[in-house]
Amino acid sequence: MSSPNPPGTGPATENTADRAGEGGLGRLAATVERLRKQVREANAAADGRALVELAKGVLVERLRCGPAQAARQLSELAEQAGLTVLELAADLVNQAAQDRFTEVVDQFLAHAVGEGEDRPAQVGDGTSAAVRLRTAESGALAAGDTQTVAESLLEHALTPLGATAVAIWSAGNDSSLTLAGFAGITPEEAARWRYVPPGVVTPARRALVERGAVWVEDLARSGLPSVAHRDLAGGGRVAVPAGAGGRVLGVLEICWPQPLEPQPQPVRRQVEALAELCAHTLETFDPHGGEDDPAGRALAELVDLADGLLDSALVLRPHLDANGELSDFRIHHVNRRFVDLAGRPRGAIVGALVLEVYPMAADDGSLFDKVEHVHATGEPFRAERMTLTELVDQVPLTVVAAVSISRHGDNVLVVWRVQDETARLANLLQHAQRLGRIGGFEESTATGEITWNSQLFALYGLPASADPLPLAQLPLHAHPDDAVAINRFLRAVLHHRRADSAAFRLQRPDGVTRHVRVIAEPVLDAAGRLLAVRGAYQDVSAQHWTEVALSATRDQLAHTEQQAAEHNRLALQLQQAIMPPAQPSIDAFGLRIAVRYRPAEQEHLVGGDWYDAVVLPSKQILVSVGDITGHGIKGATGMVVLRNALRGLAATGAGPAQLLTWLNVVAHHLSDNILATAICGLYDPQTRVLRWARAGHLPPVLVRGQHATVLPMLDGVLLGALAEVDYEEGQVQLEQDDVLLLYTDGLVERRDTPLDDCIEALSSAAAGAWGPLEERLDHLLTHSDADTDDDTCLLGIQML
Repeated sequence: MSSPNPPGTGPATENTADRAGEGGLGRLAATVERLRKQVREANAAADGRALVELAKGVLVERLRCGPAQAARQLSELAEQAGLTVLELAADLVNQAAQDRFTEVVDQFLAHAVGEGEDRPAQVGDGTSAAVRLRTAESGALAAGDTQTVAESLLEHALTPLGATAVAIWSAGNDSSLTLAGFAGITPEEAARWRYVPPGVVTPARRALVERGAVWVEDLARSGLPSVAHRDLAGGGRVAVPAGAGGRVLGVLEICWPQPLEPQPQPVRRQVEALAELCAHTLETFDPHGGEDDPAGRALAELVDLADGLLDSALVLRPHLDANGELSDFRIHHVNRRFVDLAGRPRGAIVGALVLEVYPMAADDGSLFDKVEHVHATGEPFRAERMTLTELVDQVPLTVVAAVSISRHGDNVLVVWRVQDETARLANLLQHAQRLGRIGGFEESTATGEITWNSQLFALYGLPASADPLPLAQLPLHAHPDDAVAINRFLRAVLHHRRADSAAFRLQRPDGVTRHVRVIAEPVLDAAGRLLAVRGAYQDVSAQHWTEVALSATRDQLAHTEQQAAEHNRLALQLQQAIMPPAQPSIDAFGLRIAVRYRPAEQEHLVGGDWYDAVVLPSKQILVSVGDITGHGIKGATGMVVLRNALRGLAATGAGPAQLLTWLNVVAHHLSDNILATAICGLYDPQTRVLRWARAGHLPPVLVRGQHATVLPMLDGVLLGALAEVDYEEGQVQLEQDDVLLLYTDGLVERRDTPLDDCIEALSSAAAGAWGPLEERLDHLLTHSDADTDDDTCLLGIQML
């Protein structure tokens, strides 16, 4: 019989093959990882080869040895110092170079690892900060274009910081931005952001205009658009200006995929150092992709442009100090129309420095600051009125000029137009005459020539081509009733030869009558003979009719005020007749009832607060407090209606809730739409129980011993609001020495405090008041902190 599994087959053989396969895959994976490691090491070695060769050159020069011996010395020194050869090479290059970048690296290392430590700072993947920065510098300096610089910065310096994308912007002469290089950004996205016109606010634009680093924690929250804002919407950004010689050539923008936490000072310094690396390629970057125009030809074209201007123009070139920093501007050319502020000839200006020629321009916010800002950012400056100051024989001379400043390549064009004083005053006079509706004239008595300005033709209703009218013909164009005043005016000016004025009504050919005031003065020669008459007409029609209307308004206002005062007086008399500010206390059936009333401080606020306390035929005692909406006669008469109606209804013997129900019918149907709040109470001497109900009013306060309690807020809307209303009724058992307070809102209400807090404050004050009932009420009224300036009613009930 044959075996079910031939030799070499079956489960045992299959497991062996599986293990062999797994071993093959493992070896393959290990080989791939080893090759990757070798590639990374080769790349690192290639990146650092330039630094190592530079370090060897330093040792050859200093030790006077050959290249091979220098290589051995470099290895031995690195081993003794505990550094890698690449790290030691970077340190040697830094010490030998002592350039601006070395200074930034030293500052970075000092903040990163602290003074006195031997080990260079490690960031990200452990690579020395000095090595990374020097490697990035080598890549940037060796790059032939800005695109290669962007890729080198991202690979060597920014990826260890967590950044995933970088953009390098070139600044145009008009402060526009052109994407010069990018890395970590798709070509499609870069094409959409190839050009950013002036005025579009982005992080890079802010860095260009503010000339400082702009750190954005979260691009989405900032609301600023920028490149890759869709892919990295929730990430952080930093934009740093890249400049040289005092001029911002562009901006380095770095992108992080996540919100950016506040970065330490070393990282900020590293980012600023990387921005400086971008400047040298931006100097030669051409946004149009063509050949750069020679600097000389561009400067010659700017000089030709300045010579074609009709205002004073200066062509300025930046002047750098020994460290390559901008210190001043040299005046390369002034045009033919140029007029110096101090009156100096053109030859004394050309070739000099701006601050030497115009030292007063160094003040903060002055001309030099504007020129320096335009040169740095490319953002043009325009001002219709700018104050310019210059020293003339050590005396400051100030002029006002319209100024324009713009950048052209590396040069700055300054144009100013000093305002002529005579022209300025004439312009000012013309505007004043137009606004004041004034027309001027001059009439020569020798030649008969008459000169009018345009406003005077318009005042007379004549076309500008018409002949001006002589002053002697003025009576022919005036209202007949004004003839006496005009003749007196003409006699004073023409015969007595003295200045005078007159007001009259001018009747124009179109039938319109204007109220006019004329003023004139004679012009005399040395012998006192009349040469001419000068003067002006002013249209005062608007003023005249305003005065007429104002007079009528005053009369109407006086009549209205008189009526209002009469109404207020009647309302106050009615109120005081029914409810005097204080009345004698009532003692009945073991109760003492006292009342205090304080009217509003202003008579026009006389309102409709009321109180009542009366013994009914049933031997029960009716107490009530209410408040009518509105003031004046309406409020006072409404108060009388409801107060008397409640007295009459109480004679029926009904309870408080029923009385308020009937009183609501009176307010809603039988009166002129009265709205009011009220509390009604009936005290039974036999049971010592006070039954009460409320219609939208504040609840009573019960003082028992040293404690004060606010009674429950029973249901009940204000009187007159609805046609049919039911009111809830409550009751309180009074004990000896109990005090029950009924009041209106004028006692407690404050504009800035909730009403519940105001009532609690009254309760606290009532619990602390002692003495007879009248003194308690006076104390509460005197110490009330209400600020609504409303009527105040306070009724107190004390069980004896």
